[in-house]
Amino acid sequence: MTDQRSQAELVRQSLKRRYRKERRFRAYGIVAIGIALSALVILFTDIIGKGYTGFMKTSITMEVNLDGEMMYLDDPTDKRQVKMADFVEPLVQSLIQEIPGATEEDRDAVRGLINPYASVTLRDALQQNPDWLNTTRTMTFLSHTDVDVYVKHAGDAGYSIKLNDQQKAWVDELLERGVIETGFNDVFFSGGDSRDPSKAGILGAIVGSLLTMFVTLILSFPIGVAAAIYLEEFAPQNKFTDFIEVNINNLAAVPSIIFGLLGLAVFINLFGMPRSVPVVGGLVLTLMTLPTIIISSRAAIKSVPPSIREAAEGIGASKMQVVLHHVLPLAMPGMLTGSIIGMAQALGETAPLLLIGMVAFIVDVPGGFFDSATVLPVQVFLWAGSPELAFIERASAAIMVLLTFLISMNALAIWMRKRLERRW
Repeated sequence: MTDQRSQAELVRQSLKRRYRKERRFRAYGIVAIGIALSALVILFTDIIGKGYTGFMKTSITMEVNLDGEMMYLDDPTDKRQVKMADFVEPLVQSLIQEIPGATEEDRDAVRGLINPYASVTLRDALQQNPDWLNTTRTMTFLSHTDVDVYVKHAGDAGYSIKLNDQQKAWVDELLERGVIETGFNDVFFSGGDSRDPSKAGILGAIVGSLLTMFVTLILSFPIGVAAAIYLEEFAPQNKFTDFIEVNINNLAAVPSIIFGLLGLAVFINLFGMPRSVPVVGGLVLTLMTLPTIIISSRAAIKSVPPSIREAAEGIGASKMQVVLHHVLPLAMPGMLTGSIIGMAQALGETAPLLLIGMVAFIVDVPGGFFDSATVLPVQVFLWAGSPELAFIERASAAIMVLLTFLISMNALAIWMRKRLERRW
């Protein structure tokens, strides 16, 4: 009887230890998830906190006297006169009129409130509307970057305000009167890169990313699917096939910068292809994405039940007909899902593109596959390393746009998997 009680006590003690271990294991898991979620919240809070102001611009709206004599301009359609004309003086004089107490002696300080590209905006407007000459028009211009930083970040110790006390008082006065105001930053989405943070945009980087991704998609998807079909359905089982399979799996774990070195050595140094163009970027990202697409496509083909193949073969279908008419359509959702995930990974890559010259300062929006271009992650890299503090919010805003693209692509992959998957 005593032995039975001691045996039962041992079992209870053993169960208690096992339950304690299970509770500790669950607690470790919950702590790990909590740490991961906390890191994610901190990341998004930091990015959004720094980047939301990047979607805002500071502009100046005022009456501008387009006096031809002041600009030394008689005919806005004459390119020679336009080239020699002074488009800054009307802006300075108009802003002096808007600032109470400002005089000609303050013209340098007043000019420091106007964006250097405002004169270009005025020139383009006059060339498009020659009848505006010698009239007064209400026009809107970008403010100087220092004004933009002061309006958005006054009181933030992380930003250095470069305006003097007089300029700050003027800006405060103009803000109250509505001459200076903040609004949606359309320049950020409609312009290319610029040395001036107020004029910098991501359109060039977005177009460069889309062109690079297009080249990557049209090359990596058919090649990856074809390779997966051959390895899974047609390749003989021998050492050579095993060697290829092992190397494909290893390539998926190779650091991405290695593919950049390969692209630099083969496409640029050996084949003489131009640097910093979407075609070369797409070729490099194709090499990097292929292992992911091949592995996911093989998994999708393996998931097709053998009974589908056996039924097709039973009614006389050839091997090619079985694959093309039955296996491939059923495996296609999984292939597409893996391809989208691989493309999303390629969209966020920076390291391989740095080595092929896509880190260059590109102002113009690329118009084709052989135009110099950069991509969104590289643009973020360039702005994050810029000494101008105003580029911090642009870099964070660009990260938010990039994350939106990546989350959208992953959401599309999940939707396609849920929508198209079949259960047997």
